[in-house]
Amino acid sequence: MLKTLLAATAILAMVAGAAEAREITFGSQENENSNVYKGMEAFKEKLETLSGGDMTVKLFPASQLGDFKAMVAMLQAGELDMTTTGYPDMSYVIPELSLIGAPYVVPDFPALEKVVAGPWGQKMEAKFEEQGVKIVDLWYLGTRQTTANKTINSIEDLKGLRMRTPNVPFLIAYADAVGATPAPVAFAEVYLALQTNQVDAEENPLPTIEAMKFYEVQKAIAITNHFIASQAIQVSLKTWESLSEEEQNWLVEAAKAGGEVTDAANFAAEEALLTKFEEAGLTITRPDLEPFRTAMQGYYDELEEKFGKGSIAEITASE
Repeated sequence: MLKTLLAATAILAMVAGAAEAREITFGSQENENSNVYKGMEAFKEKLETLSGGDMTVKLFPASQLGDFKAMVAMLQAGELDMTTTGYPDMSYVIPELSLIGAPYVVPDFPALEKVVAGPWGQKMEAKFEEQGVKIVDLWYLGTRQTTANKTINSIEDLKGLRMRTPNVPFLIAYADAVGATPAPVAFAEVYLALQTNQVDAEENPLPTIEAMKFYEVQKAIAITNHFIASQAIQVSLKTWESLSEEEQNWLVEAAKAGGEVTDAANFAAEEALLTKFEEAGLTITRPDLEPFRTAMQGYYDELEEKFGKGSIAEITASE
């Protein structure tokens, strides 16, 4: 009888323990072929290991839950625990992020990390939290380059092209400044838009161009290095505040583990992908970038008129 009672108690304890496991939902626009998804998988594995199974992770890649704005809204409402978005893509709710998103303001990913960790980034962190979002890490997505259905030898070759951009001001400004016609198209629909000539060009990091197979429906890639793309790992503030300090630490450590996987994969991919694209028949060009930078001056002036003179210099001083 006693053995039966002890066995029943043990089973009840196991069931109770299983019931207490906390599932973290994690969505992204990036698909299963992307290096960001590899980072998400590493995050899942690390968090489940650190927590001894007390915290589990369910991944929703490839815009399964909608675009990044839809997922941020879910985060704010407490309907989704985590998502990834470009750090400055959140400028639609935090306008000052347009400053760090402005093309050619930040030269590389280490500079971006330094700015985000510094005084300017701390001010932005407070603004994220006002929006119901906690940033726990920054992952490298790649340096954005420009693809087109014709060879791009100079800025003049972009004039008149319909260029797909995300619906974010600074990348629309890039297309405008180089003489193209901005054409915001949902991320999941870009391949078809290029294939059917709805748009002539697009701009994305090389690993994204590979993961989404945009190289199959474009003829050329110009190394324009106009923007350092990142993924901000965002947690719903409602979720964050519901976690214990230990659970918060696990989540941050897991996010950093995911970042190490994504960063390493994307840096390695950028080294190898140009050769792959050339072998696939694309023409790779390296146009003079000084005219590109000069073309952005009008946009810089607009930003400083809006946010104050010297606001861009405040960022570059932190690099």
